Order: sequence, then C-alpha cells, then structure tokens
Amino acid sequence: MDAEGLESFRDFVDSRSSALLKTAVLLCGGDRHAGEDLLQSALVKAAGRWQRIDEPEAYVRRILYRQQVSRWRLKWRRQEVSVAEPPEAGAAGADAAAAAELRLVMREALSRLTARQRTVLVLRYFEDLPEADVARLLGCSVGTVRSTTHRSLARLRSLSPELAALGPADAEREPSRDYSPLEVRP
Repeated sequence: MDAEGLESFRDFVDSRSSALLKTAVLLCGGDRHAGEDLLQSALVKAAGRWQRIDEPEAYVRRILYRQQVSRWRLKWRRQEVSVAEPPEAGAAGADAAAAAELRLVMREALSRLTARQRTVLVLRYFEDLPEADVARLLGCSVGTVRSTTHRSLARLRSLSPELAALGPADAEREPSRDYSPLEVRP
C-alpha cells in the first residue's frame, strides 16, 4: 500500500471504527472483546485490498457479516458469557436511565439467541437493511430471512418477557431507535 492509500485507510478507521464496532459487538451478542476481534480481522482483510475498494464501509460491513456467519458455522462452539456492564458514563436523568436499562435488557436478550438469529435481527433492525439485502449478505433466500426473523422475534419475546414490560413508550426513549424490534410484525 502506498503512502496515499495508507493515509486514506487511517482516515477511514479513525472516522468509522466506532460505528463499525457497535455493529460488530451486536453481531457478537454484546461481547465487546469478541466484537473488537471481529472488527480487527475485518479491517486487516480490507487493508490488503484497500486500493481496489470502491465503497469501503460497505465492504468492511460485508466482511463483518460474513466472518460472523463463518464463526457460527464452526463445528466447535465457544460458550458465551453474559456480563452485566454499567450504563455508559454521562447518563443523567430518568430518560437516560431508561435508555440504559433498555440497552442492557436488549443486550442480554440478544445474547440468549443463537448467532444466526441475532445476526438476522441486527441486520434487519439495527442496520435497517431490507430482507433482500440481508438474504444476499447471508447467502440465503428472502423466505429464510423472513422465517428466521419471525422465529427470532418469537424466541426473543418468550425468553425475555421483560422487554414486553418496557412497552413502546420506553422503546422510544432510546436515542438511536424510533421503534422496538419487538413491535414489528413480520
């Protein structure tokens, strides 16, 4: 990679790594360390082809999704360990506390799903991708995405009834969301 390409790659990592890390952490079920590893390996792959990439963020996100799919296809499975984390620093007031509580409950609920179910929900509702794009990224049919989404939401509701108790008014409090995935009817 030449000096100009290296500078371009550094600028990309500086400006987009926090957003990409959020997606990677969600894909890993809330495990920040696994998300960091996933993002790091995706960035290493992207760096090798940096001069030939037209849309760097889309390319890196596709690597993230595909690497996560490869992880859940491995024959051996690592046990996920759910760890409660304190809310982000600087949260003040009842709305911020409710948003932090919703994030923690959602993270715990997502960690109870299988990796495939979690990935489909993250792509559909966090990344706001249409079913066709999710199907293309995961290498399956649109019908598979629909049925997996339906089953994932049903399982999420049954495993985490506390999310239903929060209700739509509480879901609107979270700044990054205008809706709750539990309200969406497939």
